[in-house]
Amino acid sequence: MCEVVSDGSVVACGDAREFSFLSHLKVGSFIGLPQMIVNYPKILRAPWDGIPDTLLIAEEGPVKANPAYQQAKTGDVAAAKTLAADFVGPPALDALQRLVGEQGIILVPVHAFEDQGINRIPAAFAELLASRLGLSVATGVVQGNVVSHTGSTGWQRMARPPVFDGPVTAGAGFLLVDDFIGQGGTLANLRGYLIANGGKVAGAVTLTGKAYSAKLSLDVATLRQLRQKHDSELEAWWEETFGYGFDCLTESEARYLIRAENADTIRARIIEARS
Repeated sequence: MCEVVSDGSVVACGDAREFSFLSHLKVGSFIGLPQMIVNYPKILRAPWDGIPDTLLIAEEGPVKANPAYQQAKTGDVAAAKTLAADFVGPPALDALQRLVGEQGIILVPVHAFEDQGINRIPAAFAELLASRLGLSVATGVVQGNVVSHTGSTGWQRMARPPVFDGPVTAGAGFLLVDDFIGQGGTLANLRGYLIANGGKVAGAVTLTGKAYSAKLSLDVATLRQLRQKHDSELEAWWEETFGYGFDCLTESEARYLIRAENADTIRARIIEARS
């Protein structure tokens, strides 16, 4: 069980099996949960190894304009299944099949808490893909904290990282599944968790997102530019704060930091976003 102190902060969570209640929770159970974001554990990430660009199934506008979108985002399972089915056609399935190849890939959806409930889209999306392609879905790996990233700024997304928990089959190959990619931090954290526990990550697929963030893997040139602009002291602070160095940032995250005026600005923005 997650320990919650008097100010509403989630301090720690126990055995991942205790997250099995997620599928039974009511949307109303999560009213007020954004106030729980206070304590931040270190993040498990891994350096990049040539992971392919994230496969985006549809453009952002049509997905968010779909009548089922808001209900699916806030806990309606039927709406989530309808939304996924509206956009997953033969071209998307063909592209996904080329991505996974003949490997025995396991789909890992992001089970995420939102402001008003559990975001059901990733799980419904993964289940649909699995049924169409004969793949399996890992249901035990879950997000263990509330980050409220929907509508957040880039600073808020980086400052309030999601963490994951649950059993991972060592040596298995996984494909990450989410409804949206912003800066790619959620997928990077999920990838890092799987790799740290012996898994292998073949790539990622999202229903929609920012096309410029489809590239997760950090370019060597971008990393060099980031380190040239912001000295090693900032990277040491970043690693102390988050648990990983600049080499584990996504391409979009690194470019976001490069645009910051100086190291003091970055530290101030992160601290402000966490307050």
